[in-house]
Amino acid sequence: MFRALSSTTVRWRPLEGEGLEHLTLRTFDTSLGAAIRAESVLIGERGATAYGVRYRIDCDAGWRVFSFLIETTQGQRLHLMSDGHGHWRKADGTALPQFDGCVDIDLAGTPFTNTLPIRRLGLTRQSGTARLNMLYVPFDSFEPTVDGQHYTCLDDGKLYRYEAADGSFTADLTVDEDGLVIDYPTLFQRLSPETI
Repeated sequence: MFRALSSTTVRWRPLEGEGLEHLTLRTFDTSLGAAIRAESVLIGERGATAYGVRYRIDCDAGWRVFSFLIETTQGQRLHLMSDGHGHWRKADGTALPQFDGCVDIDLAGTPFTNTLPIRRLGLTRQSGTARLNMLYVPFDSFEPTVDGQHYTCLDDGKLYRYEAADGSFTADLTVDEDGLVIDYPTLFQRLSPETI
């Protein structure tokens, strides 16, 4: 359904307010097999508060998150690691059992983290709806919480419905051959390759 990834760069802009995200996604070989790394820089605003954020997400070849680091230009930082099966810990090894079962993450200011469950699950129109608990990180506090989300494939490899578990938000996400969002109605729009 999706193509094998080597290296790709994309940019998104928010549909409200000012901002830009520049993301590079690469695959590489490790002693444990293939790995995927996403590295990104974002500038934007939430309400009246402007932010500058960098993040790095490391996944295995199956798109299971093993670590992520997110930090602001002011020095606020969050670095968490996972066993890839929904068990999280801080960088110092402290267990975070409140996030048990959260295999995927959702970072508030980027459409990229929608790619993680889309690629990991390999959903098709016959799959039905996947009900997930996400480790969600808002950009205003960097205090992670558990967030219920649902994903449904509407058109194999092209269109996925995202729904908040509480019913407060729904969007149909158009994705490319890498599973990266092209259009996220009301929130993000991908910029054309000529602008990168």
